[in-house]
Amino acid sequence: MKQIFFFLLSFAFVTTGFAQPNKSDILLLGTFHFNNPGADLAKVKTFDVMTPKVQAELENVAQKISVFHPDKIFVEWAWDEQAGLDELYKAYLGGQYEQYVTTKYDKNRHDFFLKNEIIQLAFRAGKKTKLTRIHALDYRKIPLPFDSVMNAMKAANQTALLRKVQDASSELEARQNKKIETYTLTQLLLDTNTKEELAFNKSLYIDILNRAGKTDNFAGAFLVSEWYRRNLYMYSLVQKNMTAPDDKALVLVGSGHAAMMKEFIESDQQFRLKELKDVLK
Repeated sequence: MKQIFFFLLSFAFVTTGFAQPNKSDILLLGTFHFNNPGADLAKVKTFDVMTPKVQAELENVAQKISVFHPDKIFVEWAWDEQAGLDELYKAYLGGQYEQYVTTKYDKNRHDFFLKNEIIQLAFRAGKKTKLTRIHALDYRKIPLPFDSVMNAMKAANQTALLRKVQDASSELEARQNKKIETYTLTQLLLDTNTKEELAFNKSLYIDILNRAGKTDNFAGAFLVSEWYRRNLYMYSLVQKNMTAPDDKALVLVGSGHAAMMKEFIESDQQFRLKELKDVLK
């Protein structure tokens, strides 16, 4: 055992002597979903991104991102549906986006395609940066059995933990609704990407859900591990698609994903985290 330990220790010293590779800058931009599908546990109010004031803000944010000049932009779109994203972006670049969407999709889907952050921010920034493709990175083929976790808490008589789930959801809902009523879009984006907000988001999984169930029931840990798996799969697509001479990327994802990816980027020797506040200066 001692020999293995000293081998690993000496290996660590040797590897630090090698020149570190040039790191690529990853602008991680966590956001609320602009079209607000209401799929999250906390139910928050809709922020209207179509007003002239917000549209002007989006133009400004996209312009600042174009100055950062990402070589690639990654968005929360199913990775195995890249062709559909390509068609949408092609229509956007050609000035035919709204016509394409309203012709191709049912009316009940227009809200998503016209308002969501992929189109309103990623496409806008991509066009300004003269990118020919926006990259899909979402991986959705995993179970997230929230009901099973809640049932496991009830079966284990974890009343305090159940109350903590409700309190956390209520707090998140109240905080976000207050911000939506008073903040500008830029303020919302900056607030969402603070260390404190990202840490709070992640703590809901580690501090609460991972504790669910009796000692022989791992429903909570299973859900948390699946959440990690989803985000690791997504992050792997950033790693695999960032190839030389790429040295900058924008990763635009929901705030829950951003909370996870912050940890991944900070642990990755080939990437350097770029914060939104520095890009928007």
